[in-house]
Amino acid sequence: MEVILIKDIPSLGKTGDVVKVATGYARNYLLPGNFALTASTQNLKQLGTIKKRDEKIKETEKLSAQALKDKIEAVSITMKKKAGEEDKLFGSVTSHEIADALLEMGIEVDKKKIAIEEHIKRLGDYTVPIKLGLEVIANLKLSVVKEG
Repeated sequence: MEVILIKDIPSLGKTGDVVKVATGYARNYLLPGNFALTASTQNLKQLGTIKKRDEKIKETEKLSAQALKDKIEAVSITMKKKAGEEDKLFGSVTSHEIADALLEMGIEVDKKKIAIEEHIKRLGDYTVPIKLGLEVIANLKLSVVKEG
C-alpha cells in the first residue's frame, strides 16, 4: 500500500514522501495516528499545501532555536562540586544538573538535548554541546570548580 507521510518517521521517511508500506502497518498505525494519508490523487494534490505548511513551521522552529542558541552561548555556568585528589569529582556532572542550572538563569532546555559525550568527572572548563534541533547546536561554557 502506498501512503504519503504527513510527519517525519525516522525509519520510514520525511514529510511528503510517498512510501510503500505493508497494508496492516498503514491501517493500524500510520493512518489512525495521523502520520500518513493514503496515496490517492486528491491527497497527492493536497501534498503541496502540506509541504508549504511544514516549511513555514520548520522555519519558525529554526528561528526560535537560533534565538535560544544565542541566549545559551551568551551565558556561562559555574558549578561547585566536591572533589578529591588530582581534581577528581565525587560523582559527575549530569545533564540534569546542567538543565537545572540553565533553568535558574531563565533558559529552559530539555535534559535530553544536552549532549555530554563523556561524563564530566574532573574540575576544569568544558564546552557542552546542546542539540536544539534542525541542525542548530549551541555550545555552553561550563566551569566546574572545587567546593569549599
